[in-house]
Amino acid sequence: MRRLSFILPFLLFCAMSHAQAQFGYISYEQVLKELPEYAQAMQDLAALKAKYEAEAQKGEEEFQRKFVDFLQGQKDFPQAIMQKRQAELQTLMDNGVAFRLKSQELIAQAEKDMLQEARKRLDDALHEVGAELGYGYILNTDGNSCPYINPVVGADVTDIVRKKLGLATATQEEEPKLVEK
Repeated sequence: MRRLSFILPFLLFCAMSHAQAQFGYISYEQVLKELPEYAQAMQDLAALKAKYEAEAQKGEEEFQRKFVDFLQGQKDFPQAIMQKRQAELQTLMDNGVAFRLKSQELIAQAEKDMLQEARKRLDDALHEVGAELGYGYILNTDGNSCPYINPVVGADVTDIVRKKLGLATATQEEEPKLVEK
């Protein structure tokens, strides 16, 4: 009896460790890029980048204009004016670099904010699919993070998630179309 009380938990542990959880996998970025929210976010982001680029270009043009003026008049400038113009040029250059760096940060944050809705929609669909199919988890295969997935325990849920999101699935796109004569 005593021996049975030690063996029974061990056998249960062995049986449970051999039972593998079913899981799904998907390329998160691939499906994300198919969402209409993603396309809209990319259009908005491109417009924002263009505005920042135009503003940076204005600053660079002002710097170039003043630099040309400086080069043309440097022979005739007294020392005090020369130093003032050099300091002004340095300030313009520093401001241009600072603006470029700050705009990169702002664009990155804007991209994150713009994609938040699309990511939430995709995350919600993944949660629903995972719960409906009883998966323990759904893996993201982006970046070759899962070079091998055993098809016995893992299933590609890409088309299921696309369908849940109202997107065209690969099988829908591949269906032959009837040709009318």
